[in-house]
Amino acid sequence: MILVSGAAGKTGRAVIQALAAKGEAVRALVHRPDQVQLVEEIGAREAVVGDMRVPAAMERAAQGVRAVYHICPNVSPDEVTIGQVAIAAARSAGVEHFCYHSVLHPQVEAMPHHWQKMRVEEQLYESGLRYTILQPTAYMQNVLAHWDQIVEQGVYPVPYPVETRLSLVDLENVAQVAATVLTKPGHAGATYELVGEALTQIKIAEVLSQQLGRPVRAEAVPLDAWEQQARAAGLGDYQMATLLKMFRYYEQYGFGGNPHVLGWLLGRSPTTFAAFVERIVRK
Repeated sequence: MILVSGAAGKTGRAVIQALAAKGEAVRALVHRPDQVQLVEEIGAREAVVGDMRVPAAMERAAQGVRAVYHICPNVSPDEVTIGQVAIAAARSAGVEHFCYHSVLHPQVEAMPHHWQKMRVEEQLYESGLRYTILQPTAYMQNVLAHWDQIVEQGVYPVPYPVETRLSLVDLENVAQVAATVLTKPGHAGATYELVGEALTQIKIAEVLSQQLGRPVRAEAVPLDAWEQQARAAGLGDYQMATLLKMFRYYEQYGFGGNPHVLGWLLGRSPTTFAAFVERIVRK
């Protein structure tokens, strides 16, 4: 049995599906009762409802599992505390393997949510657990948040200059790697950067245009306009401030890595952005 925490999010769901495809029994930890059916329908054998910040909830979820794939809620101000609770629960339960879903370049202090993940990585080094750390870059799937605007208006909006170059990764590639490191030997003690194709936002719009068969242009959204939209959507103060820092970092430095490790783990070249968009269009 493998425990997946944060199981109802897009990463958790992808990992559950990848593990279930390998015939693995998955216990899904979700935050709300209404998420139980969702994770069971995609392959979780069991579902547990609990708050990752509560030690008793994590201890209950970790009992009797062989491995843990730990995903903290995205841009959580409690990442370090949640990591402490998850690691302690895994140790108490005698878990054989702890896989932590981190982020590419967690050592960048200018991005607080990255820096918090580095603190959790440090805890793992000192925990005595057999661990693997995965460090994915930004998902290709993030463009889907703007899909209606892309398709209907031909606009791909981004909160940084359109010349900004970012390395992206297909979430399905990440999930496949997660399933591999959780089910095959030889990955204990490893930290893997999971990086796909590096593209400017202009190039992303060009690929969208080619795959959709209609013009799409990348458009930089001023940060004050993004902040107003985020506040109206109910984004919390910590999340908003942290993401704004990330956008400013991207504007100054971009965000990139190397795809070779991901290709080695997959046994093939990582999915290109064009192939990802083609897959979405065909659905």
